[in-house]
Amino acid sequence: MGHVTAAAPIEIEKTESAQEVDAVPEPDVPWVTIVHNDPVNLMSYVTYVFQTYFGYTKDKATKLMLDVHHKGRAVVSSGTREEMERDVQAMHGYGLWATLQQDRR
Repeated sequence: MGHVTAAAPIEIEKTESAQEVDAVPEPDVPWVTIVHNDPVNLMSYVTYVFQTYFGYTKDKATKLMLDVHHKGRAVVSSGTREEMERDVQAMHGYGLWATLQQDRR
């Protein structure tokens, strides 16, 4: 009969590089969805979209719409990048011009 030999497991100690040890985790900077003014959509429609999609009160939706109209843009939501990508796509679905960016406040 032959003998079967199994190799003993070898433990390898993982060493951390200086870069890993000195790395400071970046703060979780939130992302924002920005709606921009456009010459196409009526102010009442923009207000409607903000109320319908975000669930904002008529007063809040109107204030945001007025910011878009007078200032050229307004931050309409904030959260994770994935959430803001979803909100931007939703605004595009409603025909609004929207972008996302990291909130650098």
